[in-house]
Amino acid sequence: MPRPTRGRPRAFDRDRAILDAARLFWRYGYSGTSTRALTAALGLSTSSLYAAFDSKAGLFEEAVRTYAERYREIHRQAVAEQDPRTVIERILIDSVHEFTQPSDVHPGCLLSSAAMTDSTSTLDTSAYYAELHGWNERTLLARVEQADRDGELTAGTDAVALTGLVQSVVHGLSVQAGLGTVREDLLATAHLAHKLICRHLTSPAS
Repeated sequence: MPRPTRGRPRAFDRDRAILDAARLFWRYGYSGTSTRALTAALGLSTSSLYAAFDSKAGLFEEAVRTYAERYREIHRQAVAEQDPRTVIERILIDSVHEFTQPSDVHPGCLLSSAAMTDSTSTLDTSAYYAELHGWNERTLLARVEQADRDGELTAGTDAVALTGLVQSVVHGLSVQAGLGTVREDLLATAHLAHKLICRHLTSPAS
């Protein structure tokens, strides 16, 4: 009789592993997520996990950077737009879409996760997020100041305050998303905020 063959081992999907790990880290934090829980969620042995990510800390840091850097990319792409109205619209709308990605492709918002209160020996998560937020704000401020120099802001508009307003709306939308507000409602809020903010911008024809 022919000998039975073993089932083919599950193929390693790095992106899926990072997503599954991020869900645990986002919920329980770095310290609260055990290596055993990670290997069970990822379907890997401890040795395979270490071979792929060097350590639990390495996996955590890759998960944080993978999903947090998407927020930087939203700002990077938005400020490249010609019309400052579009810049602000893309930041607000694209952020809502990022906050409300389906759970099978996104672990949730870093801002409202347990990971924000935890860190590894090599990555202070709160400091990393503060740097990311600061970069986003400086990038948007530079674009708003350029719009001011180009005569695209109404007279007397404070570029710093306007930038802070946009960033505050983004963070508020993030909190609402974390509390379960549906995408349609968040988009409605974002569109209204965009309309109100654009009152401080001159018309393209002026």
